[in-house]
Amino acid sequence: MKLRYFIKTFGCQQNKADSERIVASFEARGMISAKGYNDANYIVINTCMVRQSAEDRVYGLVRNLSKLKNENSKLKIIVTGCMVGLALRDKTGKLLKILKERMPEVDEFMPIEEVGFDFAPLRTDKTHAWIPISNGCNNFCSYCVVPFTRGREISRPFEDIIKEAIGLKNKGYKEITLLGQNVNSYGADLIKNSKFEYRNSKQIQNPNDQNSKRFKNSNLFQASDLEFQISKLKPIYVKHLGRYRIPTLFPYLLEEIAKLGFEKVDFISSNPWDFSDELIEVIAKYKNITRTIHLPVQSGDDNVLKRMNRWYTAKEYLKLIEKIRKKIPEVKFTTDIIVGFCGETDKEFQNTVNLCKKVGFEKTYIAMYSPRPMAAATKVMKDDVPYEVKKKRWKILEDLINKKNKLLNY
Repeated sequence: MKLRYFIKTFGCQQNKADSERIVASFEARGMISAKGYNDANYIVINTCMVRQSAEDRVYGLVRNLSKLKNENSKLKIIVTGCMVGLALRDKTGKLLKILKERMPEVDEFMPIEEVGFDFAPLRTDKTHAWIPISNGCNNFCSYCVVPFTRGREISRPFEDIIKEAIGLKNKGYKEITLLGQNVNSYGADLIKNSKFEYRNSKQIQNPNDQNSKRFKNSNLFQASDLEFQISKLKPIYVKHLGRYRIPTLFPYLLEEIAKLGFEKVDFISSNPWDFSDELIEVIAKYKNITRTIHLPVQSGDDNVLKRMNRWYTAKEYLKLIEKIRKKIPEVKFTTDIIVGFCGETDKEFQNTVNLCKKVGFEKTYIAMYSPRPMAAATKVMKDDVPYEVKKKRWKILEDLINKKNKLLNY
């Protein structure tokens, strides 16, 4: 009788993509999917801790599973994802000790890094696929725990991403989304470490290029001949605050993916201070690239942005919006906003409301600030905005943007 697994995923699209790779690794070991918790031999909980509420849901789930654990001594509970990533990066060992004390039922705390890219993700959606292009983040926004849960940014090899996309096109996928904590900075580490050169000077061929060599099977795209060598690419440097901040290969990667002919190519998430003119040009050039861009602003007040360690002003953000709209008139924007960040006054919140009115976001993902372990704001700032005020500000933005747009589209 084959062993059965069940995976519960909390959090963002990156976690969902990670869970697809976990599924593939279990299937490679001969396991099959369980219908639910009750008939599983292995229960894997892929965790998120971007907010306290997400962390609390994990603790609640493990407590609820304790009854099953008591009834079935052979049941294994595995916790992975961001909570484990943070605990294992804490050199003091205190956070891992807390996890073990609060979840004694857990048999293994597994780093997500142990699940590599050796197996193709097992996707349930047959038309849309997530493709991770990087993991981790180097930006250290003061409220954010991601650089500690996932570590510093590591880009996947350019060639591996293209090959995965070609494989998905061959299987009939219509849409793909490129994933990264900050897709705009993709390749910065590859450039720095000189790892962006292709081995053996291979070249990826563009299947839509009329001048390309004929394939033996014209229905398949192949990665045997590369259209160009990455070593010949000129890294794109994004200028911000009067200096060139990072080199990036993302506009090149996005363009090569778009050329493959998917009906839609999307990407999440972008950083306002890394959004280059070259990236705008690529999006404008290829109609199959998304016309709804997710561009997190977090706040519309300069003082709050500074406390958040976000490297732009409200004026600079609006200027970028205007620049993108000039090149892509049909573009729409979604965003992330945190209300009730440390020290946020009524006036500072009102500046966020004003910015939202100027942009006219299609959708806003609104979060009430909660302190996160190891984040800078937790260490040096006070969470001094009352919950009732946070909730009120959340509702104001929810009604202004999300509820209003829902009524308009009804």
